[in-house]
Amino acid sequence: MTITHPLGADGLAILALTARSVGGRRATTSDNEPKPLPPKDWARVARALAAADASPADLLGRDAADLGRLLGGATAAAEVIAQLAGRATTLALEVERLAGRGIWLVSIADAAYPERLRDRLSDSAPPILYGAGAVDLLQAGGVAIVGSRDADADAVAYAREAAAAVARSGRPVVSGGARGIDAAAMTGAAEAGGTVVGVLADSLERQARSTGVRALVADERLVLVSPYGADVPFSVGAAMGRNRLIYCLADAALVVSTSEGAGGTWAGATEALTAGWVPVHVRAGDGLSAGNAALIARGAIALEGGPSGAGELPEHAAYRESVDGGGAERTMVAEPSKVAEQQTLFGE
Repeated sequence: MTITHPLGADGLAILALTARSVGGRRATTSDNEPKPLPPKDWARVARALAAADASPADLLGRDAADLGRLLGGATAAAEVIAQLAGRATTLALEVERLAGRGIWLVSIADAAYPERLRDRLSDSAPPILYGAGAVDLLQAGGVAIVGSRDADADAVAYAREAAAAVARSGRPVVSGGARGIDAAAMTGAAEAGGTVVGVLADSLERQARSTGVRALVADERLVLVSPYGADVPFSVGAAMGRNRLIYCLADAALVVSTSEGAGGTWAGATEALTAGWVPVHVRAGDGLSAGNAALIARGAIALEGGPSGAGELPEHAAYRESVDGGGAERTMVAEPSKVAEQQTLFGE
């Protein structure tokens, strides 16, 4: 069975096996259907396909027995995969609907999939990304600027000025699309004529329709991206998972404000420090809070001298060396690495 589709047959197969929601519709519609595969289970399937010299498209249109032979005798897994693969035709129609609304999908098998996510997240990299805007910006790196939703006025002003400094340096600002620091950073970068990568935990389709977003998308200065779907509802778990993508799409990070030991900003920053994805810098000087000081004690780098220093943050040396040396060949799943495992854009 051959399916031709803008996402590509490989991408459509990956979508069928892993999607929990597409365009606000639950991809699993019955209690009797198996749950979609999480990223690490998809990575196992991808390795089995590679061992069989097969591609994800080879999973479509086969019964469980045939799939079991293809996957080296994994009978129980083959039953699940056969049922999930049967969703491909229905999901293809939904992908076409989203395309008509300016929403694209990129699979981990695609050249457009960001190398930083493959390299840094390995088996935990999301198999499908949903987005709107200039997809090439996902490969551009930049500076992640993050912080509390409920930051004070001084912290919000700092984030806005820091983002403007990054924009003037010619690099994108990466943030999370939530109110507070995220919204200030994204607004500051846009107003300074820079480019913006917004990593969303929810409401991608709705936010992509807003006037400010459409103007930046038309100017190829903005990309919105989500690992969850085009219109999933907000959840704390999704916001926490989104945080790791913010760090992993950037070359350096700046935490403007955080509470010690609690909240998404703290959790994301400490995970990034432990994993070593990027250098994590923290607003210091007159703006040093107890939470920021605690991050510095854990190994974050104090950024003194005001927000303008954000425009001079160094890129991740190890990553630049790998890219400048030619980088790794693109694969459907990253090789295992040493890495351990919002509501609205611009606050509207």
